[in-house]
Amino acid sequence: MKSTLTVLLSALSLSACASYAPAPIEPSALAAEARTQTLNLGQVRDKLASIAPDATWYGPHLDRLALFAGALLNNRDIAAARAGVDTAQAAAKASRVGPAATLTLSAEYARNAAENSPWLFGGAIDIPLDVGARRKARLTSFDLAVDIARYDHADKIWSVRMAVRRALADYFIAERQAVAYQHVAQVRARQQAAMENRVNAGEASRAELERVRADGADAVRRAADAVNSSRAALQSLATALGVPVEALNDVTLSWTDFDRPADDPGAGVTEEIRTAATLSRADVLKAVAAYDQAESDLRAEAARQYPAISIAPGYTWERGLVKIPVSLGLVLPPLDLNRGAIATAKAKRTEAGRKLEAVVAGSQAAIDAALAETRAARDALRQVRNVELVAAGRLSAQADRELAQGAIDRTDWAAAQAGAGLARISELDALARVHAADAGLEDALRRPLEGPETMILPSPAARSRP
Repeated sequence: MKSTLTVLLSALSLSACASYAPAPIEPSALAAEARTQTLNLGQVRDKLASIAPDATWYGPHLDRLALFAGALLNNRDIAAARAGVDTAQAAAKASRVGPAATLTLSAEYARNAAENSPWLFGGAIDIPLDVGARRKARLTSFDLAVDIARYDHADKIWSVRMAVRRALADYFIAERQAVAYQHVAQVRARQQAAMENRVNAGEASRAELERVRADGADAVRRAADAVNSSRAALQSLATALGVPVEALNDVTLSWTDFDRPADDPGAGVTEEIRTAATLSRADVLKAVAAYDQAESDLRAEAARQYPAISIAPGYTWERGLVKIPVSLGLVLPPLDLNRGAIATAKAKRTEAGRKLEAVVAGSQAAIDAALAETRAARDALRQVRNVELVAAGRLSAQADRELAQGAIDRTDWAAAQAGAGLARISELDALARVHAADAGLEDALRRPLEGPETMILPSPAARSRP
């Protein structure tokens, strides 16, 4: 008897145990690290080469692709999403291990026993049979959790890429607006000075002067707002990159053909591209995973109509007599044979299917709306450039000639020059709308349509999918 117990206890002790290693985190240290994070251009270059081997490295002149490579290196949200994938994969691996067995040890002492020994010793191991639909449903649930974590990771990468694109566009627009408003403010100042002379000469009213002064103050205020918008866009860009804004002081931001966007990026959007865009959206993929999970849950509830089985082999030493008992355990289904839970699971599956239909329809509507906006934005930009800007330029040139001829004074000349500056600002507003529309279309299609990001190669996992 003692030898048997020794063997049993030895077998239990031989099972490998993982050791615990504490890993405390100090928030103040993390904050200090975040404040001193730098944009390592060598690492950015290497990352750029890994995601887009055909791309050209321009050193400290960083375009959208180089900035995206920097975000992949430093953005902590992307790193957290990657850690979520690792966690889900670890949980899926652990789910392959069946439920733990139950060991029961027993002892009994019989006073005045007729046998040679008054003692009874025994042990039994209850082993659940982890087979069938129950096991498959559990494994499916954890596998779907891995898929969802991967979708979250991919979606976070995409959202960071869009944040970089939008912040860079906002920065260039704000920089141009600041210059344009400063020019208008200078012209308004000259107009105000000329108007003051006319008022002093009795040739204009005080109300006219106040209107000019208000226009000048508005131009100064808008120039300051544009400068602040430029700083805010730069801060947003640094946040997307995962570095403090000071880390951008040593780099030059670039965007080739920023002022000359493509004619119609949606012209090549085929039905195949629309379908691929729908199937690559994280919200659609998550809705598909939710439906698969509901399907798996229904399968599991159907399996619970039948008893869950476990076997319990044992060993008993009863006062000198050795016994080897074996028992069979059954976990019986509910009294309604689990019909209520099955009906609930069916309803959840139907609900998941309807949600999937809604998400797919929403993705298609988003593509249609984005396509319409890109075309409308370009129509507005063409209108400003071909009509308003041309007319304002013509009036400005005419004012220059008339001022040289003495036909008009500085007040009227400044008004014409201010009109040209305001037309330039209208052009910038239209250009900002075009870039926002392009970003919206790329976001709806989940793919870059122009620029250096089109050189990014699919990940190995994406290339392996059919």
